Amino acid sequence: MKKTLYLMRHGQTLFNKRKKVQGWCDSPLTALGIKQAKAAANYFKEHNIVFDQAFSSTSERASDTLEIVTEMPYTRLKGLKEWNFGTFEGESEDLNPPLPYGDFFVKYGGEDQEEFQERMAATCKNIMEGDNGVVLAVSHGAACRNFMRYWEHTSSIEQQERIGNCCILKFEYENKKFKLVDIVNHDF
Repeated sequence: MKKTLYLMRHGQTLFNKRKKVQGWCDSPLTALGIKQAKAAANYFKEHNIVFDQAFSSTSERASDTLEIVTEMPYTRLKGLKEWNFGTFEGESEDLNPPLPYGDFFVKYGGEDQEEFQERMAATCKNIMEGDNGVVLAVSHGAACRNFMRYWEHTSSIEQQERIGNCCILKFEYENKKFKLVDIVNHDF
């Protein structure tokens, strides 16, 4: 049976606005971030998309976004958290190394990119193996990007530009594999 996962990035946060590294650390949604989440909610309503279940990262910015998008009960999962950037957390984004990051953050107490991708993939597979057909999962920019990279071999579309706040990635899930079928980047 084919199932659908809507993997979505949270709305803009104070640290996004101030260009701070934000992985496991957290900051609140801005007024624009709340507006972005409301636009995503409208997208789902206008397209008559009804979720069987909803999940969010344990980060407040993700759960706050989800609570604006839908009023349904949801489950917070650590597996949907953003990349752990170690001691770079809260620092200026100017300090980030060039892409790809690979294992750069490991020596600073953070996560390896491959381990991070495996965490996201395993978490999303576990979600979709449940008894549901349409799922919303609110996560983070690098988490969404790395989940896309993990499954790029099954997908015919890709996202080259940055994954914007409240970008929605629509994946089909069948035979234990994900396929990216649509990218919804709102124009705010």
